[in-house]
Amino acid sequence: MYDSLKRHCSNFHLYIIAFDDKAYTILNELALENITVISLKEFENEKLLAVKPTRSRAEYCWTCTPSTILYIFDTYKVENCTYIDADLYFYSSPQVLFDEMNGRSVLITQHRFTPKYDRSKIAGKYCVQFMTFKNNPDGLKVLNWWVDACLEWCYDKYEDGKFGDQKYLDDWTVRFKGIVHDLKHLGGGMAPWNIQQYDIDTTEKSKLSFINKSDKTKFDAVFFHFHYVRFYENDWVDLGWLQLDKSIIFNLYGSYLKELDKKLKYVQSIDTSFKEGLRPFSISQADNFKEKLKIALKLFTKFNLYKKNELL
Repeated sequence: MYDSLKRHCSNFHLYIIAFDDKAYTILNELALENITVISLKEFENEKLLAVKPTRSRAEYCWTCTPSTILYIFDTYKVENCTYIDADLYFYSSPQVLFDEMNGRSVLITQHRFTPKYDRSKIAGKYCVQFMTFKNNPDGLKVLNWWVDACLEWCYDKYEDGKFGDQKYLDDWTVRFKGIVHDLKHLGGGMAPWNIQQYDIDTTEKSKLSFINKSDKTKFDAVFFHFHYVRFYENDWVDLGWLQLDKSIIFNLYGSYLKELDKKLKYVQSIDTSFKEGLRPFSISQADNFKEKLKIALKLFTKFNLYKKNELL
C-alpha cells in the first residue's frame, strides 16, 4: 500500500499505528520516507483501555478506528486526515477523490455490492476503507460522535442495526446533512464484492481503467481493496470465495502478490524469523475440527485457491 501511494501521490504523510511490538520494531527499522510509526502505548488512552478487555482483537481494532484519526488531529494538528486500510493498493492519485468533496468535511465510500453478494443489511452500505475528515468543527462533530459510538458498542455481530464500527455510517448523510459526502467516483472503492460489475478497459495501455457493464461508462482505477487475501504455508494463496474473472485474478491480484512477495523477502532480510500471516494449510496441522473441515472444503472446491507460483 505504501509503495503504491508513494508512486502516485507526491505529497503525503502516512501515520501508522502499530498494534503489536513486532510491527513497531520492523516498521522503525525499515525507516521509510514520509512515515511516522506510533506505538500502541503512545496511542491508547484511558477510555480505550477501559473497553479493551470486553472486545476481541478484531473488535478492539475496529473500536480504535475513529480514535486513530482523532489522535492524529490532537497530536500532529494536521488540517485533514484520511483513514486507509492496509490492504488497499493505489493505481492513480487519490486527489480526484478529495476534489469531489467540494467543500464538505467528511468523505465516505460505498461498498457498491454486486447484487448476488449484497451484505449491506448486515455489513452496512459504506465501507470503512478510505475515509477523510477535515480538522474543523463539522469534521470533528462527526468524528467525535463516531468515537463515542464505537466506545459504547463495537462488536463482530449484527445487533439493533449496528455492526462493528461500520454500520454506524449508514445514516451519516442524513444525520450530518451537508457535512458528509458520499463518493461517486467508481475508481475509489473497487473490491472483490463489486468488481463483477466492471470489465478491464483493454484499449487503455497507459493506466488501469475499467468499463461499467451497466452503462458502458469508463473510469480510471484509483484504488482496489484486496480484502480477504490469505497466505498459507507451502505457498498456497486464498483470494476468497467471491467470483473473480481470470482477467482480474491475473492482472490485479497477480501484480499485487508479486509486490507482497518482494516486501516479504525485504522484511525477512531485516528479521529472518518473520513469517507473519502464514497459516497452516495441512489438515493434519489444523488445531480443531472446524479448521480441518474448512481446509478440506477449500481443497475440494478450490474456490479462489492457488499455488503462489500460478499467480506470480
